[in-house]
Amino acid sequence: MYAVIKTGGKQYRVKAGDLLVVEKLGGEPGSTITFDEVLMLGDGAGVTIGAPIVAGAVVEGALIETRKGEKIKVFKKIRRQGYRRTGGHRQQETVVRVTAITGVDVSEKWDGEIDLTPKSVLNARARALKDGAEWEAPGTAAKKAPAKKAAAPKAEAPVTDTPVAEAAAAPVAEAHTPKAPAAKAKAAPKATAEAAEAHAPEAPAPKAKAAPKAKAEAAESAPAKAPAKKAAPKAKAAKSDGDDA
Repeated sequence: MYAVIKTGGKQYRVKAGDLLVVEKLGGEPGSTITFDEVLMLGDGAGVTIGAPIVAGAVVEGALIETRKGEKIKVFKKIRRQGYRRTGGHRQQETVVRVTAITGVDVSEKWDGEIDLTPKSVLNARARALKDGAEWEAPGTAAKKAPAKKAAAPKAEAPVTDTPVAEAAAAPVAEAHTPKAPAAKAKAAPKATAEAAEAHAPEAPAPKAKAAPKAKAEAAESAPAKAPAKKAAPKAKAAKSDGDDA
């Protein structure tokens, strides 16, 4: 037996026991949902078509969860304008388990157990099984066992005054006694340092550079030259003699 119902502006063909995802409906998980808009009923070869609704027909279901659907991308573009916009959207949806279909003369019920586990938990379980780890529901983690108390220190055995006990305790005391720091080496006497300085060879003094001899002798032998006198112009003197004549 099946039925065609209308909800959220859409039509769905359902049977008893089907898991239906429809547009968001009000209600808490586990509550009963009733669909009154039954457009058609089918039972084997018999079909009842409503005008527009089948009178007296009802489909019932149990609300499992209300969640967000898969994300879709919304892309907008205006050509030759450089306009590009990308967005996303997740539609609110409700998951319903169909439990009964009731008509005028016929009816069918689902006797299965309704599981209210949401999809997010099912996905977490699937991921844990894939990774080989055990999945634990949030808030139900096993409490850790309290830490064991530290063992009480053992009682020390009483020390006797027998010579055997004294002999056994002696090396232990020696082992734990700190060693005295080694004394620093004494500085060598000053006389030894002075003797070492006396025997050390003296470094030769740097030689002064000698001036070149040839240049010095030439400079001494060359006589000092007197400054040359300028000669009077002859042409001007002859011209002056002709004028006097």
